Amino acid sequence: MRNFLSDRVAGLKPSGIRKFFDIVSEMGDAISLGVGEPDFDTPWFIRDEGIYSLEKGRTFYTSNSGLKPLRQEISNYIKRTQGISYNPDKEVLVTVGGSEAIDIGLRALINYGDEVIIPQPSYVSYEPCAILAGAKPVIINLKAENEFRLKPEELLSAITDRTKVLILPYPNNPTGAIMEKEDLEKIAGIIREKDLLVMSDEIYSALTYKDKHISIASLDGMQERTILINGFSKAYAMTGWRLGYACGPEEIIKQMTKIHQFAIMCAPTTSQYAAVEALKKGDDEVEKMRKSYNQRRRFLMNAFKEMNLECFEPYGAFYVFPCIKEFNMSSEEFATKLLQEEKVAVVPGTAFGDCAEGYLRISYAYSIENLKIAMERIKKFITGLRNNSQNS
Repeated sequence: MRNFLSDRVAGLKPSGIRKFFDIVSEMGDAISLGVGEPDFDTPWFIRDEGIYSLEKGRTFYTSNSGLKPLRQEISNYIKRTQGISYNPDKEVLVTVGGSEAIDIGLRALINYGDEVIIPQPSYVSYEPCAILAGAKPVIINLKAENEFRLKPEELLSAITDRTKVLILPYPNNPTGAIMEKEDLEKIAGIIREKDLLVMSDEIYSALTYKDKHISIASLDGMQERTILINGFSKAYAMTGWRLGYACGPEEIIKQMTKIHQFAIMCAPTTSQYAAVEALKKGDDEVEKMRKSYNQRRRFLMNAFKEMNLECFEPYGAFYVFPCIKEFNMSSEEFATKLLQEEKVAVVPGTAFGDCAEGYLRISYAYSIENLKIAMERIKKFITGLRNNSQNS
């Protein structure tokens, strides 16, 4: 029998994040710092609205683009936080998580052979989604000495006549890097000059610890060149509710909705009703979680300092990205041995791009108690590595 599999799909690598998660799930006494999932419960008033929607029998399909009250609240939220006005009827689409928005956004934009610029290290879905859409991914290797920010000269060197889209992944997963307004203005100037489009993944926009997040869509001339992607998983601790959204130019959202219509129909109805309440009443809860993450962030940075483990200071999301190059081990080898010997799961940097060799992603979306235990185990592990190096 002939091979019926798609070469394009068969050639994709599986997620490097899930590998260690699957292993640790079968280990006793293991601590996982590998998955970007908040340890907070979804705030009660949000859960309560979901329960109420079920009790009222609201289990029907919504419109393809999502409940109108939700699209209105998304529009209100973006206006309140970024000063950007989106028409909820024509420029907002509710999706099954931010990941669906990335996928259908690229499919709506790409003709076969178009180039998509992807700064890395970055979220594992960008490159596969670009490939599945028929694009050629063009990777920019971000540098630790630049705090993993995208520099204008790096962008310019990656642009060709086939370039169509830049994916802008800030606040960044896995590094925790951010882009400030002056950084974005330089990038925006190039985007306008070269007539490109930006897909701005802002799923961690509510979780910043230096200054308020600035969306590139808020800059002059950029709203019409930007698909803004966000969702409810990270800020509202709603990962399992699977709800995100895309805001952008009417014609692009129209084409994305067409794909969504055929592939998905609509996002989960119960989740949509709950999300209306999240946006109306959730600011205080988000701020409480943000403050808790910031406390954990500072704890980890201090722990690394005491270990003499190099790590640039991240100001967004809930990840740190320590450097392990001193140990002359691959990220995969380091993470595997750490899990086997000390039962702490972290993610090798290479899960997020080849340029991230020599780094680890550690999530601090976990309790301080677990983080303290994990840091003691990591300290013991690297002390042993250093002692062995000195004795050899």
